[in-house]
Amino acid sequence: MTTYNELAGFRVNYLSTDPTLNSGNEGQVWYNSTTGKLRSLVQIKSWSAGGSLGTARYGFAGCGTQTSGLGFGGLTTFPTVLSATEEYNGSTWTAGGSLGTARYSLAGAGIQTAGLAFGGYTTAATNATEEYNGSAWTAGGNMGTGRNQLAGAGLQTAGLAFGGAGPTGATEEYDGSTWTAGGSLGTARRIFAGAGTQTAGLGFGGYLTTTITNATEEYNGTSWTAGGNMGTTRYNTGGAGTQTEALAFGGATAGTINQSTTEEYNGTSWTATTSMTTARRALVGAGTRTAGLAFGGYITSASAATEEFTSSIDVTTAAAWASGGSLSTARSGPAGAGTQTVGLAFGGSPSATVSSAATEEYNGSAWTGGGNMGTARYELGGAGTQTSALAFGGYITAVSNATEEYDGSAWTGGGNLATARYNIAGAGIQTAGLAAGGNNGTVNVTNTEEYDGSAWTAGGALGTATRGAGGAGTQTAGLAFGGFTTANTNVTQEYDGSSWTAGGNMNTARRFLVGAGIQTSALGFGGLVTTVAQSATEEYNGTSWATSTNMTTARYILAGAGTQTAGLAAGGYTGTAQSASTEEYTGSFVTPTASNLTTS
Repeated sequence: MTTYNELAGFRVNYLSTDPTLNSGNEGQVWYNSTTGKLRSLVQIKSWSAGGSLGTARYGFAGCGTQTSGLGFGGLTTFPTVLSATEEYNGSTWTAGGSLGTARYSLAGAGIQTAGLAFGGYTTAATNATEEYNGSAWTAGGNMGTGRNQLAGAGLQTAGLAFGGAGPTGATEEYDGSTWTAGGSLGTARRIFAGAGTQTAGLGFGGYLTTTITNATEEYNGTSWTAGGNMGTTRYNTGGAGTQTEALAFGGATAGTINQSTTEEYNGTSWTATTSMTTARRALVGAGTRTAGLAFGGYITSASAATEEFTSSIDVTTAAAWASGGSLSTARSGPAGAGTQTVGLAFGGSPSATVSSAATEEYNGSAWTGGGNMGTARYELGGAGTQTSALAFGGYITAVSNATEEYDGSAWTGGGNLATARYNIAGAGIQTAGLAAGGNNGTVNVTNTEEYDGSAWTAGGALGTATRGAGGAGTQTAGLAFGGFTTANTNVTQEYDGSSWTAGGNMNTARRFLVGAGIQTSALGFGGLVTTVAQSATEEYNGTSWATSTNMTTARYILAGAGTQTAGLAAGGYTGTAQSASTEEYTGSFVTPTASNLTTS
């Protein structure tokens, strides 16, 4: 019989402790004799939604990292040119100091607190350079050649400008005050992507005179040489990373067909990986190959969307629920938000005839009181984080359309739902929330609404009027699963920001369950079948559901939060009483902290 060693090239090691880990040993399998568990190493790569830009734009520039990004300049609708700057903290964009010269088709380099903007177009191509200190822009030394549609790389004190309209192959190097000529690109090009440093730069894709290219070139501080071609020929692409660890995403092919394709570069060749959620061109990239940031761009108009790329090394392990600290008040029908270690539970019913406005905050071990909601209610929808949550709909003595926003200490009123309802599937964040389905007090509804931080607008209708479904994901990549139509259902639906399509069915049809995670990595747990509370847990991979470890306490209409690998369940109804129980889920994958893998 063929052995695992013959198939995978590795032995199944028998170890008393888990080894240290890296991606070079993906597929490695070992048995931990201490825990009695068989484990395996895999690599997870995915895009997930981040906070939207304050101003939708395209043809702009940026720099920084996934948790400390910077975007500046660009266009909203031609010919409206921007000088506005925005700063990203890993979840939210806020306004920074404006550029001295409004422009588009410019390039950028550096970090959030030491950024560099150069070139671009005002009413003509410009050679202007500006330096950012984390709050304001000041003039730097002008480039030798005014140009737009160029690429950039490097730092504020060691910047690199190359290519541009014409097209041109000219390269210039910046030392923090002056630009000097460098070696020319082998192939002159424009509207392409750059990455890396001044002495190890990378340029890829773009437009030649009349054709699009997939060519890559590498810079050594003196001259450019050919690298491996991209798999997809495109221009107006986003880029991030270094010369030997780069990321290319989005852009357009011939006929201005927007792309979501993502490729990774290892210094020699490009390999396709997980595509972005939203296809677009003229976007900005920042960060690294394993922690990339894509923001803005053009779809059919300017976009404000932000996506974060994560590539992580993970270990499969047995999933489990563990007891956490109990809620101060046992209740059914609360909503949840946040994460397993920074969670929030609000509203609910401590008895059959009483609605609650109580809010509790979780720190990973214990719940403490937060500010009460303005409107007491139960079986409401929830979204967001512990310090930026959203509560909507629910039931008081009748269905409610009330929306409230939480800032970590107090709730304030937001824009009302157009359709009052309860048993809603909720997802997203406070400034980009999603409400799907529910019951209007008489019938189940298909209504979907999207929240922009102040008002709800109609989205695409659910395929089937459903109440009590679980919700997960974001406003542009949402998930609704299970629930009740005319009977319990196991149907899953996926939302792309405009319409719902069918996903893989759950293993257990049930209503009044909750969810956590994102569209491609979700968790569904609890619920009700006939009159029996459920403890069943399932994990979704974007295509199909897999049965996982049951909760300790079977219950329904509970609060859920967190991710697929770190879920949180709180409160609910057991079938005989309201529950204060909290459980924490550790999923099938756990990201290791060690840096390399040793084998025996």
